[in-house]
Amino acid sequence: MEKDFWGEPTYDSHLVKTCHRLRQKPLQDFDNEDLRIMIGQNIGLKYLIPMALETLKENVLAEGDLYEGDLLKSVLTSDKDFWKNESDYFEDLEKVIQENEQALQEREPRLLKDFVEMKKEIKTLHNKK
Repeated sequence: MEKDFWGEPTYDSHLVKTCHRLRQKPLQDFDNEDLRIMIGQNIGLKYLIPMALETLKENVLAEGDLYEGDLLKSVLTSDKDFWKNESDYFEDLEKVIQENEQALQEREPRLLKDFVEMKKEIKTLHNKK
C-alpha cells in the first residue's frame, strides 16, 4: 500500500497482525472487511477511501464481518483531517448519503446521525484555519 516498511508486528494482537498482513495485500484483492479494518485504523486512507466510496455507491449498507453498514460506519468515523483535506471525496460521500437517505433512515438511522456529526466536526476544522 504505502511505501514505508513496517517490519514485523511488535505487539501480539489479532488486530495488529491483521493490519500488518493487509498492508502487504494487493489493493485489488481487498474485500469489504479488509476496507473496514484498515479504514477503522486510519491506515492508507488516501488509497482505501476511494475504494470504499465505490463500494458504498453500489450498496450504502455494505458490510464486512460485523454488521450491515459497518463499512460506512468506519468511513464516517475515520480521521476528520483526511476529510478536511480531501473535499472531493467528502462531496462524493455526501452524495452517497443523500442518494440513500431514505434507506438509511429506515434501516440504520444512527449512520445518518454519525454523518451529521462528522460534517459538523469537519466544518469546525475548516473554521480553525
